[in-house]
Amino acid sequence: MLSNIYSKSTLASSDALLGQTASIIYERFLPALVSTFSGAEPGVVDIYPLLSGATMDIVTGYIFGLAAGSKLLSNPKQLVWFLDLYNSRRSYTFWPQELPGLTSLLKKWVGYRLVPSFVDTANGEIEKWTKNMCDSSATVLQQNEVKVENTPVVYQQLVVALSKEAKKTGVEKMDLGNTIASEVLDHLAAGFDTSGITLVYVVHQLSKHPDIQARLKTEVLGLSPPILPTSAPTLPDAKAVDSLPLLHAVIWETLRLHSAIPGPQPRFTPAQGCQLGSEEQNYFVPGGVRVSASAGLLHANEDVYERAGKWLPERWLDLEKLDQEKRRDMESRWFWAFGRLVHNIETEFGFLQVEQLTDS
Repeated sequence: MLSNIYSKSTLASSDALLGQTASIIYERFLPALVSTFSGAEPGVVDIYPLLSGATMDIVTGYIFGLAAGSKLLSNPKQLVWFLDLYNSRRSYTFWPQELPGLTSLLKKWVGYRLVPSFVDTANGEIEKWTKNMCDSSATVLQQNEVKVENTPVVYQQLVVALSKEAKKTGVEKMDLGNTIASEVLDHLAAGFDTSGITLVYVVHQLSKHPDIQARLKTEVLGLSPPILPTSAPTLPDAKAVDSLPLLHAVIWETLRLHSAIPGPQPRFTPAQGCQLGSEEQNYFVPGGVRVSASAGLLHANEDVYERAGKWLPERWLDLEKLDQEKRRDMESRWFWAFGRLVHNIETEFGFLQVEQLTDS
């Protein structure tokens, strides 16, 4: 239902996303950046809230439209409120995620909580916040004319697709509102968190490598128009940004060394079992067994990434000079920054021989 609107080609050509991002960068992010640095102690800036607010505003802008999406950069108190809620739950995800039945049983019958009550409160507040954005998107769609930047791209497609699915299956009484809210909550959480974390590591590494920072600054300022507070509120062509070699190298090397989702990305083997491993060292795994593949471990393979513990963007420059097998190892077989579709793994790597798993 949604793969097409999250494809790279669609994102790069989306007028709605272009308008949303330009507005957020020039009207929210750059002013907040200037304000943050002007009021900070020299040499000390906590960049995490600012980058998290920026990524959340952009992600929810695409999901819900600019008018209905979050405005965390414009509301510092709400930004602190949200991040406090979101991060307060981090240490308590194991039990409800890995053993939801036991967690619920102990709470209901024994009165013992494996997860503190404030986590439930935080989840409830975030869910309510998300539902309000859904309701605002629904209101926008009822208008006769909607500005392109206010188009709730993801929300609109979900409404259309789920409505068709409900009619086709005869489940006309589907709670469409809560179904969509539940779905997009996953989108905005995963989208802002992974992007925000990665950008924080980019800034961290650039702060330790002023030579690369200077080269990257020169490369990025070569874009037309340049992204500066004094520039017109328009962005350079997405393809031009995508073609910057050093920017690409910095981002990929950061994703390799500091994967926002390092693992374990577990899967269960199919009922008939599967083969795990390489041709030289192969194991049969029975059905229903949980297996994992950690990006953190894959990216530390010294045979593929020399000096794997070092942040070296130059490893991604001049890839065309490498032989085809080495390049495939670096770019696809062993690069798992955001996971891979299992059927691709089966086809290209032979890592997990299963018939079909649709989750990625």
